[in-house]
Amino acid sequence: MDTQLSEIRLTKEQAEEQLEIFRRIYSKVRLLSAEELKEENTTQAGKGENYWKESCLGAGKYCDDCVCVVALKEKARKTQLKYIGTELYEVTAQYVEVDGQSCVLEMIQNLGNGADIAQSDEIKDTKAFYEALYTDALTGAYNRRYYEDQIKKKSMHAGVAMFDLDDFKLANDTYGHDIGDAFLKTEVAVIKKMIRKTDALIRYGGDEFLLIMPGISEDSFEQKLRDIRRQICLVEMPESIGSRISASVGAVMAQGEQIWDAIARADRYMYQAKSHKNAIVTEWGTIAMDDSLPQVNAKKKKRQRILIVDDSEMNREILYEMLKDEFDILEAENGKEALEVLERYGCEISLVLLDIVMPIMDGFEVLGHMNEKDMIEEIPVIMISSEDSASFIRRAYEMGVSDYISRPYDAQIVYKRVYNTIKLYAKQRRLTAILTEQIRAKEESRKIMIGILSHIVEFRNGESGPHVQHINVLTQLLLGRLVQISDQYHLSWMDRDLIVMASSLHDIGKIGIDDKILNKKGQLTDEEFEIMKQHTVIGVEILEDLQYYQDEPLVKTAREICRWHHERYDGRGYPDGLKGEDIPISAQVVSLADVYDALVSKRVYKASYSHEKAMQMILNGECGAFNPLLLTCLKDIEGEIQEMVYDTDVVMFDSAQKEHEKIGKIIEMSEKSGGGQY
Repeated sequence: MDTQLSEIRLTKEQAEEQLEIFRRIYSKVRLLSAEELKEENTTQAGKGENYWKESCLGAGKYCDDCVCVVALKEKARKTQLKYIGTELYEVTAQYVEVDGQSCVLEMIQNLGNGADIAQSDEIKDTKAFYEALYTDALTGAYNRRYYEDQIKKKSMHAGVAMFDLDDFKLANDTYGHDIGDAFLKTEVAVIKKMIRKTDALIRYGGDEFLLIMPGISEDSFEQKLRDIRRQICLVEMPESIGSRISASVGAVMAQGEQIWDAIARADRYMYQAKSHKNAIVTEWGTIAMDDSLPQVNAKKKKRQRILIVDDSEMNREILYEMLKDEFDILEAENGKEALEVLERYGCEISLVLLDIVMPIMDGFEVLGHMNEKDMIEEIPVIMISSEDSASFIRRAYEMGVSDYISRPYDAQIVYKRVYNTIKLYAKQRRLTAILTEQIRAKEESRKIMIGILSHIVEFRNGESGPHVQHINVLTQLLLGRLVQISDQYHLSWMDRDLIVMASSLHDIGKIGIDDKILNKKGQLTDEEFEIMKQHTVIGVEILEDLQYYQDEPLVKTAREICRWHHERYDGRGYPDGLKGEDIPISAQVVSLADVYDALVSKRVYKASYSHEKAMQMILNGECGAFNPLLLTCLKDIEGEIQEMVYDTDVVMFDSAQKEHEKIGKIIEMSEKSGGGQY
């Protein structure tokens, strides 16, 4: 799937490491500089396009739609499927910066004979293959990949419209992502019922949809847009307290031009429509709203809410008159009432105007409570008082107030300082939200990459796709219970999250074990078992080869788990025979999770045991000795294990299995036999 702007920056040494990793996975891998990609083929220069000097597939011809050139131009990740004869290739191009220079990492995988793929268990026929490739999973419309591969550069006569859901972000924020998803699916369902099979509805962005209707007249296209708007407006979303859907639409007629040119024009008209909401703006005019349609609630400008705290009714009235036209006002006549209002409204209050000298509870006591409950970080406070001594003002600032205004005061000055303070905090919140989202996205990307690597190892080992997910969740449950019943290990939530993530790499060393031993169906001989035990050491060696990341907490934790997750509490484990608390707690927890999952999972060399049997074997010491505290944790969470870990397989199996099978194609294993022994 194509992605937006990437932020991948590497040194030359890091790039070489990545190339070596990907060469173990893909048929062909190259790092191409911008100069190479922009070099023109003189025989094609008349077209005014850039052509690659050497075909990625070695077919002896130039690419007229080179995915690497597109990735470089858009600074993005692009994927393309190409047939050469009967062979199907997947070409992935990832924009990267190496030592500050723009490059593209090209990765090519031969997916084999197209007919073979069409007859595989995963994809029954060519039609099903393309449906899976080009369908948006959430809405059922075509996806952006379909647009990029099949539509973007086509020239045709067609009606082209861009749809954007009004107030979609507001719906998401107010009712949650489930309701937001329901809005999207409902809009698509309405539109698909009203268009022809020859038309294309494409999810172009998050809440933006592209409708292409080939061979339609301008009058018919306008009427179709009217009908679609009518049906969308008639839909009521019961989950969102009676809210209705509306969409802003921009529309043009493509007159034998490339579709992407028509889309650019439609997009401009769509943004004009958004300024009116629930409008249709076309290049031939604005389509009026039907008076018979139910009116969608107009988006109201949200007024900020201010709390005025002062024991003087006259002072509160003065401030109220100054601010009432622009803000909603709450009042409290002492500190105790102020805290009650703050508890009731929380961050719905944008600012507190706080007096210092008041009965029952003064301003400093209010600030003390706000600091204790961390309210001061989210709700700014301006002190307004006739007390102007330096000690009072200094103490107020030390306790976190944003500003201090002495009486008597000018109305315009008060208004401006209130407005500026609210605006400053609003910007801080937006920046915090953006930063949080960026951190979350990077963390998610890191988890995905670790998951992919671990699945490659598990596939080679022949173990089930969900094995890594089982280990993750079991580790999380054990750690959660451990910190509840003991503070012996001082594990913060960040420490626990790190251990869970690193647990995905516990068996990465098996990539270095011979297939004949790793996938042997029967019992291993003593000599074979000694070789198998080396996967703990090999895993550490792989991680230690990442010389630029040795100080990263994730790598340190992964090294611990890789080397010592087969150690036992009584010292009878391997490879180092560590005993008791000499074994890091990260390795101890993953060890117990790994053994439990191995017992209850079916392997080629054994049937699966029941939960009761697995618990009996572990508690009786049949699988080695474990930390008694962790055994207590295991017993405490056993009621949650089935629901939290294994019942989810019913939901996750299809997606996990597809991912598992895709990895199998990538590394092209000739035979899928059973897994090694735990």
